[in-house]
Amino acid sequence: MANLSRPTSQSRETAPNPSELRNMLGENLRILCQDAPSISALCRELGINRTQFNRYLSGESFPRPDVLHRICQFFDVDARILLEPVADMRQDESDVLHHPDLKEFVGSGFTKLSEDEFPSGFYRFSRQSFVDDGSYVQGMIYVYRAANYALLRGMEPKAAMAQQGLPLDVRAREYRGFLLPQEGGIAALVSRRNAMTCSFNFLARVPSFENNYWEGYAARTVREGVSGLRVSRLVYEHLGRKMGPALEAARATGFCQLDDLRPYHKTLLRAGQPFR
Repeated sequence: MANLSRPTSQSRETAPNPSELRNMLGENLRILCQDAPSISALCRELGINRTQFNRYLSGESFPRPDVLHRICQFFDVDARILLEPVADMRQDESDVLHHPDLKEFVGSGFTKLSEDEFPSGFYRFSRQSFVDDGSYVQGMIYVYRAANYALLRGMEPKAAMAQQGLPLDVRAREYRGFLLPQEGGIAALVSRRNAMTCSFNFLARVPSFENNYWEGYAARTVREGVSGLRVSRLVYEHLGRKMGPALEAARATGFCQLDDLRPYHKTLLRAGQPFR
């Protein structure tokens, strides 16, 4: 009688060993971390010791199941991160913008937004509030590249979430989106996790001393309040990749009044002039 507990020669050849799993995880983590502001900041956000995370990156150690789950949730990947390159995982995912019936129409140029057109890094933005049209919102996003895509991440203000009776935790407040080139500017489609609503942004570069401003508009698919706006002028200011300017901008995020905005933001928003 055959010993059923003994692996066959074929299974020994195909099953990855622990060293291979650690190395694949480390390689994928190094790719996923490329756009993080810093490894230290990333570790703080993940709640993982920096020294231990370095061991994951180098393939020397393997995370506990709960830590691996936390890493997968943060980077929006699954357990295949142990078995195959993350780039292959993303190429295999269903992508309506690259469907054969659409790729020469809606999806055309989707992966071709260059750094010159819209550079990676932190951005400060301002617009009129969708919740209270007498107030304004200052926010911050992070733009990064992944597998040739231009993507963005940000957080909704706690006050805006509270007014709508929505959870205030980081996971609920986070929104993400993608950017693509358009004639005369760029467009972005942005949404919170698993939401049934989204925002559309269009931005065109504004000539300035540092060439780091864009103006345009933001449009919501639904009103945030009974009488709230659905379209508002929008200003983006590129801050670069350094943490100092980003932290300064982060401290000012949330609801504010017109006079609280930075002078050039206030100029570009043209308060009191009809939106056309």
